[in-house]
Amino acid sequence: MSDIIQEFNDYRSKMNEKLLADNNKIVKRIFNLDTNAYAPGALDVKTKELLGLVASAVLRCDDCVKYHLETSHKEGVTKEEMMEAMGIATLVGGTIVIPHLRRAYEFWEALEEEAAN
Repeated sequence: MSDIIQEFNDYRSKMNEKLLADNNKIVKRIFNLDTNAYAPGALDVKTKELLGLVASAVLRCDDCVKYHLETSHKEGVTKEEMMEAMGIATLVGGTIVIPHLRRAYEFWEALEEEAAN
């Protein structure tokens, strides 16, 4: 696994375990709500992940962008679909989103490289 992907996943897993082990009811409920929000419903998972990606880019949350990129990639989102979604995010969020667009593109390349190997 690419270093950039492995580092992100390792850190996310480690810290999520610590947060959930703290047994805070509010935090656990938010995590559960987040998980359930992206389950199949009226919208399919792929669409929900792209919506999450756009919102995360506009809010400039690189961790969230990486999470949604990885999940979108697993759901079969193409590079063209991802870039169209990120284009909308950049339009909505403005030029301040461009650094996050760069990092998203770099992370997507790592995902594609990993899938090719």
